[in-house]
Amino acid sequence: MIKTIVIDDEPLARMIILEYLKGHTDITVLAECGDGFEGAKAIQQHKPDLVFLDIQMPKLTGFEMLEILDEMPNVIFTTAFDEFAIKAFEKNAIDYLLKPISQERFEQAISKFKSNHTTVTPQDTREKVNTITEEESLERIVVKNGSQIKIIPVQQVNFLEAYDDYVKIHTKDGMFLKNKTMSSFEKQLDAKQFVRVHRSFIVKVDQLAKIEPMEKESYIATLLTGEKINISKSGYARLKQVIGL
Repeated sequence: MIKTIVIDDEPLARMIILEYLKGHTDITVLAECGDGFEGAKAIQQHKPDLVFLDIQMPKLTGFEMLEILDEMPNVIFTTAFDEFAIKAFEKNAIDYLLKPISQERFEQAISKFKSNHTTVTPQDTREKVNTITEEESLERIVVKNGSQIKIIPVQQVNFLEAYDDYVKIHTKDGMFLKNKTMSSFEKQLDAKQFVRVHRSFIVKVDQLAKIEPMEKESYIATLLTGEKINISKSGYARLKQVIGL
């Protein structure tokens, strides 16, 4: 039996998917959710084999919801027309259903999932989703803080620090961990506001108080908060281009 969850803020869209699923006796629906917060909780609780996931949802988008999951499910995305998203999905071989969803297209997606889900792993999906989201500019960062979900506008970020497989996000409200790479953040953040000054640090330019030389053509920066971060030779060159040192 295939366990599934339907996550979409539009009741009609959920109803259509549920109606189409009635023809599949080998698929059981464990939950239907109206937003990403409910969806994340339901996925953690039920651990489904497959999730039908809307992308454009208020509060928490489909992509943001996936980022905070400890275990990624197999996903079939549902979306209204979005040329960028569709091209990205097709490029990365991620299945999607374009709204309004036709039954014929729905059956194709189900058939594809049933034939591929033993070979296409949830980790494959995570990597493909990461590739897609790296092409979009980042305006906020969603993190898990214990059992709570916190949304951090990028304007509240002071600097980012590499930490094993995670990134420490330093803000005026404290430090938060995100399971994401520094290179992903570097690609998504506004290069005029955030600069990769070291392999372990990305700093928000307006948080810099002073920069002092160190040995071997390296530097150390003091932030307005009093915190200090290292700046490499190449990082200093990038910083010079942005702020005209």
